[in-house]
Formats: sequence, C-alpha cells, structure tokens
Amino acid sequence: MSAIFRTSALRTVRVAPRAFSTSVRTRKSAMDPVKDAAKTVDKTLSQAAIKGLEVGQSATEKAKAAVGMDPNKDVHGNMEEAASQAKASAQQMSGEAKGKGQEMAGEAKGKGQEMAGEVKGKGQEMVGEAKGKGQEMAGETKGKGQEIAGEAEGKGQTMTGKVKGKAEELKGRAKGTAEEVKAKM
Repeated sequence: MSAIFRTSALRTVRVAPRAFSTSVRTRKSAMDPVKDAAKTVDKTLSQAAIKGLEVGQSATEKAKAAVGMDPNKDVHGNMEEAASQAKASAQQMSGEAKGKGQEMAGEAKGKGQEMAGEVKGKGQEMVGEAKGKGQEMAGETKGKGQEIAGEAEGKGQTMTGKVKGKAEELKGRAKGTAEEVKAKM
C-alpha cells in the first residue's frame, strides 16, 4: 500500500518553473580607479604605521632587557649606568624605527604615484576610445546620409522619367484624338 501512496504522491507533486530574470551589468565610473588607488595607498600607509609601532614596542622591550628591568620588581644597582644603557638602546631603536618608517612612507608614496599614473593612463585610454567611437559613428551617419541622398536622387530621376513618359503618352493621345476629330469633319 505504501508503494501506491508513493507513486500517487509523486504524480501530484508539481515543480514550479523557475523565474527568468536578468540584471544590468555594472560598469565602473571614471572615479572608481581613483578610489581604488586611494584605498591602496591608505592601506600601505596603515601597514607602515603598524610596523613602526611594532618596532617601537620591540625597542622598548629590548631596552628593558638590556637594563635588566622587570616591571614587577624594583631596579637594583647603579641607576646611572642603567639609565645610560637604556638611553643608548632607545636611541638605537628610535633610529631603526625612524628609518623603517621613512622606508615605508617612500614605498607608499611610490605606490600612490604608480596608481595615479595607472588611473591617468586608463582615463586617457577611455577618452581615446570615446573619441574613436564618436568618429566611427559620425562616419556611419555621413555614409547613411549619402546613401539616402543617392536613393532619393535615383527615385527622383525615376519619377521624372515616368512623368515625361506619361506626358508624351498623353500628348500622343491628344494628337491622335485631334486627328480623329479632324478626319470626321
């Protein structure tokens, strides 16, 4: 009995057709590459700043280790010697951090200039394409106009020929009728 139920259940199941839809293809505006470039530069600068902070933390930890400082204990021994060691180590680490920061800033600046060049090139490319498309459309329009003018001239000549032919035909009929009338008189 369950087999009968299954087959009847399968026959009653109907599958709805899937909806058909389309969507418009998105295009990037001329400003999108500029925004992307700005985001890339911002990201690079942020990473450089984070590396600089990490170098500073590392310098602090090294300075504390060199002096023998433990934040949980009091400092014992010669305070002047510990202070001079800490100062030398801090200056060294500060120099390293400054150098690393300048290096990263230079990289970011270079990346920004590179991206600006790419955006400028892309913009010029797009202008060139638009100009070419405009010239193509103008040529097509001019050609179509000449084609239509040629067709109109041909039709005009055809019509002129038909009118002249009809006039000659009517002239011949009138002459024939005039001769018939003359002959009857």
